[in-house]
Amino acid sequence: MEALPSYQLRVKQPKLCDANATQYSGYLDTAEDRHFFFWFFEARNATREEAPIILWMNGGPGCSSFTGLLMEHGPCRVDEGGQSTSYNPHAWNDKAHIIFLDQPLNVGFSYGKDVIDSYSAGKDVYGFLQLFYHSFPEYAQSELHMFAESYGGHYVPATAKVIHEANVAFAEKKGLGQLSVAELEKRVLPLTSIGIGNGLTDPLVQYEYYSQMACNSTYPPVLDQAQCDKMDRSYPTCARLIRACYRWQNSLACYPAEMYCNQMLMAYQQSGANPYDVRIPCRGGNLCYPIMADIDMYLNTPAVQQELGSDVSKFESCSQKVYTGFMLSGDWMKPYVREVPPLLEAGIRVLIYAGDSDFICNWYGNKAWAEALEWSGQEGFAAAKDKEWSVNGKPAGQVRTHKNFSFLRVFEAGHMVPYDQPENALAMINRWLAKKHFA
Repeated sequence: MEALPSYQLRVKQPKLCDANATQYSGYLDTAEDRHFFFWFFEARNATREEAPIILWMNGGPGCSSFTGLLMEHGPCRVDEGGQSTSYNPHAWNDKAHIIFLDQPLNVGFSYGKDVIDSYSAGKDVYGFLQLFYHSFPEYAQSELHMFAESYGGHYVPATAKVIHEANVAFAEKKGLGQLSVAELEKRVLPLTSIGIGNGLTDPLVQYEYYSQMACNSTYPPVLDQAQCDKMDRSYPTCARLIRACYRWQNSLACYPAEMYCNQMLMAYQQSGANPYDVRIPCRGGNLCYPIMADIDMYLNTPAVQQELGSDVSKFESCSQKVYTGFMLSGDWMKPYVREVPPLLEAGIRVLIYAGDSDFICNWYGNKAWAEALEWSGQEGFAAAKDKEWSVNGKPAGQVRTHKNFSFLRVFEAGHMVPYDQPENALAMINRWLAKKHFA
């Protein structure tokens, strides 16, 4: 694209995961030594032209989106031992095309100059999507839905802001006839909705609810009350530090908040419980799930890397270097929640969903920030009733909706909702894409 002179797309058609699916993998390259890896799967049960596109990002910061692909809702799941994969009947490409994108840089198979904040990462995603829609005109009419989990509570609002503001600026210039010949190659990206699963979006609100999830949730307590009381006593100082970060939004103001507030969670981490699911113990390393080691094993198989077209010979599910970079930049505590109201006001649909056995980004904190969100529908959302959400006649969760904003609590699921409740997670995404009510 002349409009994006420093960007190019390198694409392969691998025969992995689900050999019956039309799929593409490869790199978005930029002149500034940036190389973003993606893996795309076409919809199984919808026409090529009509199916929407889901862009999926995992969190971390620094974790590969292939965790989502091979552990959660991709067309296949990695088998025990990491030598093969099995068909996933509950994959999210049931009714939608799906792109798994390794971002920011130096995550998974992506590589290049370090990116250490969510806005910079969002600008690169915008460039990738422009080139993707340009390179694959058969998907030109496909709505775009951006979903992520965990630290994706930062990525999605930041990236959606970049896309929405670029769309507005592009439409205004086009309306005034001010676009150059090269710029006419670009398009308004059809961003229709965003979704955040068990995300970290508004730390100021969310950190207050760790004690409730540890001691007074709908599941048996993990900590004793004295430990939770200590957390509660620490929260006012934590909140004061986060407010300073929200005000100044630089590393000097935000890093102290990260250091102090995350100390509040040490008692839980030392308990041996899984921070992503209060119902089970943490098993070994690899983020407490043995399947993570299987994913690493599979994606480090030379034949798999060759088939995908990877330039990176060593795959890591999560990069400590990227994680540390984001922490030191102060990105962790910044108020990305402020990017959500302009999206709602522009008519973009927003879904916040949360498995209710997760500790680290628990449903209490997520529901609380959704209720506290300042937008034109705030009063209506606060007054709306929680309704039962059922799947195949069985209670699956509770939902609250007002206008284009929904909060969905998912029963009996941890941090990775599609891993714990694959059938219900598929029902959730299909209803959302079809613009049907949950209740």
